[in-house]
Amino acid sequence: MEKLQTICVLFGGVSPEHDVSRVSAEAVLRNMNKENRRILPIGITKNGQWMLFGGEDYADIASGKWEENENNRAAFLSPVRGMGIVVMDEKNTVTETILPDLIFPVLHGENGEDGTIQGLFEIAGIPYVGCGVCAAAASMDKSVTKLIAATTGVRQANWLTLTRRSYKKDPSAMCEKIKQTLDYPVFIKPCSTGSSVGVSKAKNDSELSAALEQAFRFDRKILAEEFIDGREVEVAVLGNDNAKAATAGEIDAGAEFYDYETKYVTSTSRAYIPARISDETNEKVRRYAVKIFRALGCAGLSRVDFFVTRDTEDIVFNEINTLPGFTSISMYPKMWDADGLPFSALIDRVIDLALEEC
Repeated sequence: MEKLQTICVLFGGVSPEHDVSRVSAEAVLRNMNKENRRILPIGITKNGQWMLFGGEDYADIASGKWEENENNRAAFLSPVRGMGIVVMDEKNTVTETILPDLIFPVLHGENGEDGTIQGLFEIAGIPYVGCGVCAAAASMDKSVTKLIAATTGVRQANWLTLTRRSYKKDPSAMCEKIKQTLDYPVFIKPCSTGSSVGVSKAKNDSELSAALEQAFRFDRKILAEEFIDGREVEVAVLGNDNAKAATAGEIDAGAEFYDYETKYVTSTSRAYIPARISDETNEKVRRYAVKIFRALGCAGLSRVDFFVTRDTEDIVFNEINTLPGFTSISMYPKMWDADGLPFSALIDRVIDLALEEC
């Protein structure tokens, strides 16, 4: 008889992307092959409480109703090797410990995609889906990503790295520095958020001031970045040392840019797979995606985002997401599905890749 495989799926988290994480987790849990597997869905609330979900309807995870389930139990991952998941009753008495074979962190952004939770997995000695500590941290901090990506020779938008401390000292001087280096419009981005949280496009002085104020709410370090007039092209990468790239896809935001609201609230955006670029450019952008994935030391999966200029089809690297969205509208699973790897098989593949790294 095949050994039962225990998989812990972590979702939620103390992050501005908490809600998106829950929706991704619902899709992963719904599509995961359950045969010979024990699935432990553990949610982390916005306040940082860990709970083993006691319900059976994964839709409650996406909606947020999961927290109200009366069968939930407090549970957390112990840093003690060999102990695994510690489950407690309402009196905080340990009722059982479960050592999972694997952790699938369906966590986006801060505290989930930045190397912090990966450090806990490493200390606990449990295999996990996705990049290691260093690659996750470097990929999450866009200013560090840019420095490493620069070694590949792939073109990037011109940028400035700015700090909250300098902004508080002299906001006007920071605005002048940006205007002396970059032309309007400019993008202002927190260095360590995903899902376009805190990102703004500034076309004049007043919008620039507001954009800086907004971005510094989410991070102490931000980017001011050159505007690239191009198609937003994304590439799904899968693998470890032998990473492969799927056919590139394209997002037409149908709005000023592909911000958080456009991604998850409104329905103005439209996806094209393959991207509306030449076959030659599609092949080239796939090569560049794998090149950047390797330069950052990534493993398992990532989505690498580019701009492709409309006039000359120049490729400009934008950013990398080491735990890309797995929602029903997310590009990462859609791109692999278009290449013949359906959602459930994709989940099996990323799990196999994690265990391969052990």
